[in-house]
Amino acid sequence: MNKVTDKKISNKSKKKMDLMITFFMIFIIIAASILIFIYAPADKKESDKKEPIIEIDERISPLVNQGLGFEILRIRHRGLYEALKTRGNAWKTKPTFYFISNIDGLEYVSKDVTQHSASTTVYFNTWDSIFKENKIVKDSEEEQEKSKVSLQLVEVVSSGFLGRKTSDIVRDEFSVTYDYRTGRWAGDDNFKDSDGYGYYLGETFEIWFNLYPIDYDRDYIPYWTEVNVLGTDPTVDDSRLDPDEDGVSTYWEWKWGYDPFVWDNHERLDPDIDGLENIEEYKMAKYFADPFTQNVYVEVDFMEKGGFNDPPHVLPVECQQAIIEKYADHNIKLIFDAGWPGSSNNGGGEYVEHYERISQDGGQIAQYYYHHFADERKGIFRYMVIGHKGGFNHPGKGNFYDCTYIPDWITEHQPFKKLQLFLTLGIRPTQRGQTIALAAVTMHELGHSIGLSWVDFQGIDNLSYNMWFIPGETWKNTYIDYESVMNYYWMYSPTVLDYSDGSNGEPHDQNDWGQLFVPTFQYNKRYIEEPGGTPIVIDSENRFPEGYTLDKNLTEEFNNSRNGIKSPVDPIEVEWKVFIKDKNNEETNTKDIKVFVKPKTPSGKWVLSYEGDLDCDGKISFYSKEDLFEKIYEYYEKEKTNIDLII
Repeated sequence: MNKVTDKKISNKSKKKMDLMITFFMIFIIIAASILIFIYAPADKKESDKKEPIIEIDERISPLVNQGLGFEILRIRHRGLYEALKTRGNAWKTKPTFYFISNIDGLEYVSKDVTQHSASTTVYFNTWDSIFKENKIVKDSEEEQEKSKVSLQLVEVVSSGFLGRKTSDIVRDEFSVTYDYRTGRWAGDDNFKDSDGYGYYLGETFEIWFNLYPIDYDRDYIPYWTEVNVLGTDPTVDDSRLDPDEDGVSTYWEWKWGYDPFVWDNHERLDPDIDGLENIEEYKMAKYFADPFTQNVYVEVDFMEKGGFNDPPHVLPVECQQAIIEKYADHNIKLIFDAGWPGSSNNGGGEYVEHYERISQDGGQIAQYYYHHFADERKGIFRYMVIGHKGGFNHPGKGNFYDCTYIPDWITEHQPFKKLQLFLTLGIRPTQRGQTIALAAVTMHELGHSIGLSWVDFQGIDNLSYNMWFIPGETWKNTYIDYESVMNYYWMYSPTVLDYSDGSNGEPHDQNDWGQLFVPTFQYNKRYIEEPGGTPIVIDSENRFPEGYTLDKNLTEEFNNSRNGIKSPVDPIEVEWKVFIKDKNNEETNTKDIKVFVKPKTPSGKWVLSYEGDLDCDGKISFYSKEDLFEKIYEYYEKEKTNIDLII
């Protein structure tokens, strides 16, 4: 090949190379331009524009005039217990009292009743104002954020000649701050505190109350919460709706801190370990039920009189109040239905057929249980009959000890009977002594229904003292130290009227209050009482849900940290178990985690306390309003607005 040809080939190769380089440079320029277009910062004016994280409707009450309702639901004077244990007749005198409420400076004195310019002085004259509700409504400033609310309880005390001089003494007072946005309050009472929400236990009075906003749709969930937190319609009554179909309404779930839109097992959840599962707490809401504080409900019926010298057998208010007081001391809300206004058919206070004696072995109590105790109350209430002779805690059906028969020892017209009862049982032959005796035996039989049994402590139901007024020497050295109504020897003593606190020490005394398992009446008893037989004691099996497996690691983690959760029955210690949902569990409406709790007491059982899920880190996560409000706080922070919400 000649030199000319070689030169032409060389020029072609060079042109080809130049063309390739040109195309490559064009590609680089185009690519760079695209990248610059994508990643170049926008105009400063545009870059400053950021969309808010969420949209907040900042209005507090746009649909109605803003206002606050303050309900005083129940006031109970706590003084009867000590008066009954003190010699004399002071226990027969009902207290006189009134309250003074204050909402943002608006004061209302309950004793000063005015209508059409005419005024009358009206006092409470009772030990317990249950079902005698009062309310005050305050017109608030529009868009007001919070209100200060206080209540004073004032007792009218008589003195001087024939008690003609009186003094008004402030016995108890409390105050809270109400948040119109969230419908919560805090202060001397707050959500999930240790003694219950909407409740205050003072030195002299026990008070149940409620605060609510003036509300367009009458579900009393505040407008701001409905539109910004729950996403519900503020024009529709959510107290009637159940969007997650778990058996309780949106209002109830919001009030007690559950997610209204996620199914919860309310038929099994019992976070306060009182035997009332959440679905039952929901049913009993108007009767002061709190799912995080133990409630004990007792329906009481009365046996008719058996003759001229045998009056009707009733449970006087004084007996009820004495027992209620001791339970209140230990943060248990005990309520007797001895005739509630407007209660269901077969409610308390019925008079039932008279029998000279009711046999525990024969089970005549079944007649009352079937025909005077409504089925819808079984499992919620204990059933009690005040009758003639004898006394026992017994199953109404099966082996569930939810039924109690109480002997009425008040024998006003039988002096020889009074003397006999004093010599044999130690019942003092006075009206006060007999009232204490009836309260004591009632408290004794209730004690069996909340977990106090001779199987666990031999001082209970022990008859080895021989004679009440001359106890044997062996007895003096043993269970005479067990000063409890559960001990027959001390049952009727005016100095006791209580369960023991264990202060005399082991082995012959125990802290009864520390041994309680309130749901005992819902479980098969550990033995069957055959007539004349010696029972064999067998604990019933603990049942856990199918489709879940005990996770030891999560259980250990939960027991160590408890995620800030204290014992639901403090000071009684509890233990926890955490179960995790099996991978092949196809139920879509159940949560990943179920947390069970059991009091460390002889009769304690495992109870479903919490449900939750696992987060991305494998940690247990519970539904929390704090999480819901996190984005709201971010929004207000972005708007440079300080906001303090009570949640």
